[in-house]
Amino acid sequence: MRVVLQVVKEASVTIDGKEYSSINDGFLLLVGFTNNDNLDVIKKVINKIVSLRIFPDENGKTNLGFDFDKQEILCVSQFTLYADIAHGRRPSFVSCLNPIDAKELYEQTIQYLKEIGVNVKEGVFQADMKVKLINDGPFTLMIDSEDL
Repeated sequence: MRVVLQVVKEASVTIDGKEYSSINDGFLLLVGFTNNDNLDVIKKVINKIVSLRIFPDENGKTNLGFDFDKQEILCVSQFTLYADIAHGRRPSFVSCLNPIDAKELYEQTIQYLKEIGVNVKEGVFQADMKVKLINDGPFTLMIDSEDL
């Protein structure tokens, strides 16, 4: 599982010209899956994300974690996180999990976020989405389950 985490002041997903979902302060998560990903991997990655101390305290130091009461997460599927650009000029997507299994894992990710108490909004799997955000900081992290 790979996740691009962006700390945002606001973020939204638009589909067919209509806003589908939006959040204010929190995280925009772009999530992608590969073979051998499963619910255990999802839990490990999500638990890491919500426990990161990446918000500034009163002194401006990144000492504060995700605030379940005040912050939200917008979770968007992003299969291209597993694109291989090592050869040629066209990305290869052979490392991306097939759409049927990836959709199931994406839904499990949303469900797990809800289970642990996150106010989560989502995109639509395989939809042509327009994602807008105001990145705060900017603060962006790349998280790969293989590194955890």
